[in-house]
Amino acid sequence: MNYEQVISDTVKTNNSTIVLLVLDGVGDIRNKDFGNRTPLEYAHTPNLDKLARESSLGRMYPVLPGITPGSGPGHTSLFGYDPFHVQIGRGVLEAVGIGFNLEPGDVAARCNFSSIDENGFVTDRRAGRIPTEKTIGLCEKLRTIKEIDGVEIIIEPGKGHRFVTVFRSKNKKLGSLINDIDPLVEGKTPREAKGQDENSQFLANVINKFMKRGYELIKDDHPANGFLMRGIASRPKLSSMREKYLLESAAIASYPMYKGISSLLGMTLLPTGDTVESLFNTYAQSRAKYDFFFIHVKGTDQAGEDGDFLEKVRHIEEVDKHLPILLENKPDVLAITADHSSPCPMRSHSWHPVPLLLHSRFCGTDDAKYFHENCCNKGGLGFFESKYLMGLLLANAKRLDKFGA
Repeated sequence: MNYEQVISDTVKTNNSTIVLLVLDGVGDIRNKDFGNRTPLEYAHTPNLDKLARESSLGRMYPVLPGITPGSGPGHTSLFGYDPFHVQIGRGVLEAVGIGFNLEPGDVAARCNFSSIDENGFVTDRRAGRIPTEKTIGLCEKLRTIKEIDGVEIIIEPGKGHRFVTVFRSKNKKLGSLINDIDPLVEGKTPREAKGQDENSQFLANVINKFMKRGYELIKDDHPANGFLMRGIASRPKLSSMREKYLLESAAIASYPMYKGISSLLGMTLLPTGDTVESLFNTYAQSRAKYDFFFIHVKGTDQAGEDGDFLEKVRHIEEVDKHLPILLENKPDVLAITADHSSPCPMRSHSWHPVPLLLHSRFCGTDDAKYFHENCCNKGGLGFFESKYLMGLLLANAKRLDKFGA
């Protein structure tokens, strides 16, 4: 019997409410340019710090020590799905997140408009984070490529510089075991698509032709004169949060990728705005309708990936400013954490464990005075893998029966 089976055998229902607040990429490392502090240490966070003194703290490995997670594994692990057994491609998450109806056999890819120099090297993977309006116009140009080798090409704009490409064929089985085209760093050329089996290689050939034709169409559209593709995948079969935990769950997120993973897990997507205040107000307005709320804050991750320490601090302080909205409508269990760390000096996701604050009537308290990485290092929850967090949330909500006699 494994951990997931124990949870399945002991889970029960009651009237408690659980909130999982994810500050995407909030984990960081100390920065010498800012008094040898992390953004969480540097930020003025009286509400978070007061809550920390009434809570239990710890740190979590999104996957395993030393392993850098993508956003997909980072989130599936938070929801208690083993990231080694449940892998959801980024393309699927992005497609479902924008409301696209993926049909059986479809293969989806998450794409970024990018800047390419005269030698074919990527100079900016996000094309200066062009606005959604610009992306819509560029997607219209790419939509003139309707079919390649009998494969239908479907283009849908996302948010900011992102868009989705879906490949569909009525006569040919499409494989999805294909590498990312995105080199993931500037200064390199886009990679050639290669498949791991016959059906995947067929689609890889289609992708390479699509990339070549697409680049020709937008070669003069600076700074977005190219695009990159990653997370090429088909839709997996997953048990829902209702099936797994007996929870009526809702997601409050503004970015398609996080809506996508929530939708795949059977959560209700609640309409909301882009600001932290609107996210929290959406929770307050819907508190009585659901057992579990996933609230996603994107700004901390974006600032980390841009290497902007003070912008990351600003987003943390914005969360702290509006935290009373959550606390005035206090859930029975509140966890504040991240799906992964995005240290500003690295400008990327990293392997560093994420900080965790867990608050409930039964969580106990530490001697912490603040909510930041160093205090979390000393917290009573210790260090553990993120996939065990849901068990702790359910236990603190009194939603797990005793195991064994």
